[in-house]
Amino acid sequence: MTTSGIGGSGASSEAAQAAAAQKAEAAKQAAKGKDLGDKDTFLKLLVAQLKYQDPSNPADSTQFLAQTAQFTQVEKLEDMISMMKGQRMVNASALVGKTVTYMDPLGQMQTGVVSAAKLNGDSEPTLKVGNTDVELSKVTEIQQTA
Repeated sequence: MTTSGIGGSGASSEAAQAAAAQKAEAAKQAAKGKDLGDKDTFLKLLVAQLKYQDPSNPADSTQFLAQTAQFTQVEKLEDMISMMKGQRMVNASALVGKTVTYMDPLGQMQTGVVSAAKLNGDSEPTLKVGNTDVELSKVTEIQQTA
């Protein structure tokens, strides 16, 4: 991209960079509360970079391609994580009605029938065994309930 008739001064370049950094920070803050806001944030940052770049020293297009590729990788990883959470919940829900043996917080083995399964945020699935919530990773044995 070339622009004629516009002189680039150090002060205006610094002001443009400061404005771009300010926009980027604002976009980051706005995205903190969003789970799926990453696409919007990326596009806002990209537009801010293009809008506030120094016309006498344009950004390298390969950098934008690399950023796009990285964004795509992150997006795909987020999709995989989401699928894995769903798969963990399906696996935990398949244990409802089954008898499980698990290690309690005191290190003793306990046995009971799973009555429910739940997924709390990013943590691992939790099984409801009697009145106790048991993490799936604490289960050591699974049996058919008679």
